[in-house]
Amino acid sequence: MKRTWLLFAQAVTVMLAAYFIVATLKPEWVGRRATSLGGVVSVMEAPSANPTAIAPGSLSAAAKKASPAVVSINTSKAARRNPRSDDPWFRFFFGDQGADQPQVGLGSGVIVSTDGYILTNNHVVEGADEIDVTLNDSRHARGKVIGTDPDTDLAVLKIELDKLPVVVLGNSDNLQVGDQVLAIGNPFGVGQTVTSGIVSALGRNQLGINTFENFIQTDAAINPGNSGGALVDVNGNLEGINTAIYSRSGGSMGIGFAIPVSTAKQVLEDIVKEGKVTRGWIGVEPNNLSPELAETFGVKANKGVIITGVLQNGPAARAGIRPGDVITGVGEKSVDNVQELLTAVAGLKPGDAARFALQRGKDKMELDVTPGPRPRSPIRRVPGEPE
Repeated sequence: MKRTWLLFAQAVTVMLAAYFIVATLKPEWVGRRATSLGGVVSVMEAPSANPTAIAPGSLSAAAKKASPAVVSINTSKAARRNPRSDDPWFRFFFGDQGADQPQVGLGSGVIVSTDGYILTNNHVVEGADEIDVTLNDSRHARGKVIGTDPDTDLAVLKIELDKLPVVVLGNSDNLQVGDQVLAIGNPFGVGQTVTSGIVSALGRNQLGINTFENFIQTDAAINPGNSGGALVDVNGNLEGINTAIYSRSGGSMGIGFAIPVSTAKQVLEDIVKEGKVTRGWIGVEPNNLSPELAETFGVKANKGVIITGVLQNGPAARAGIRPGDVITGVGEKSVDNVQELLTAVAGLKPGDAARFALQRGKDKMELDVTPGPRPRSPIRRVPGEPE
């Protein structure tokens, strides 16, 4: 009997030793279970019962939700041959220059409706003769430009395909500095790529990129090819359209800019309904108020936007606005700089009078101004902007 117990004890010892060796070297061989050893509960780790479980802090759910609706856009422009290249004298002096090579471009876009409407940047498709759209599921379609808005650098395309994935539009007005975001696009043509970061700043303007600027700044990596792609929140909802970077090298340096979805949504609706974006315009030359300008025009205002020029017979001139007037408010909105004035006036409906608050010299006054439609202007490009 004594020998039997000795053999049993030795067998148990060997089994426990083997168990701990396996648990240490190959934990995946051991199921997750609690084992009582002398009153001490030891928990052995094993593969999760749910292999699709999302790790804490992972943003994979947001990426999976938004990625199918982000597309790659390839554009081409026909070669521009010099009309005199066949002239013998031209060829004698300048040589046989041959045909120029077609220009190609790369960008991204976001599908925003099951009808096939896509939001992207104007500079991605501007002047393109052919637009090829590639979905994340590898389907291809020819893109048609429905309308563009150079003032915000946005464009709306349309493709004809069935069962299209659609991004969910978020509310960029609720974004806060520090919120986590993902940038999704096709940088450098390597394929769809997801990068993460935070909202670094809101309301960035006076960058000289677009006429109307109200950018979301993010440190999520944005590179050439990302233009027109999606900036989404942790729920996978669209918060912005990636459009530009600040860079000295041409690559990401942690400062990227996206157009808020609130702006993009308004442009989308106007283009789909009317084929163009119509904004208010009053015909003035505004400048940020400075002590020097205030002294030059003899005005005592300490805030607002000073008008240094008024277009003859324009809406502002007909309403009585003069050079030297300082506009402090448009409708219910106060204005403190040129960008705020441009945005406020652009939001007015042409033909409907709006109340302007201004200061002339020492006197405060109000005038009703009936804006006209804003003339279209070409977009301004800056170095380092993603293509």
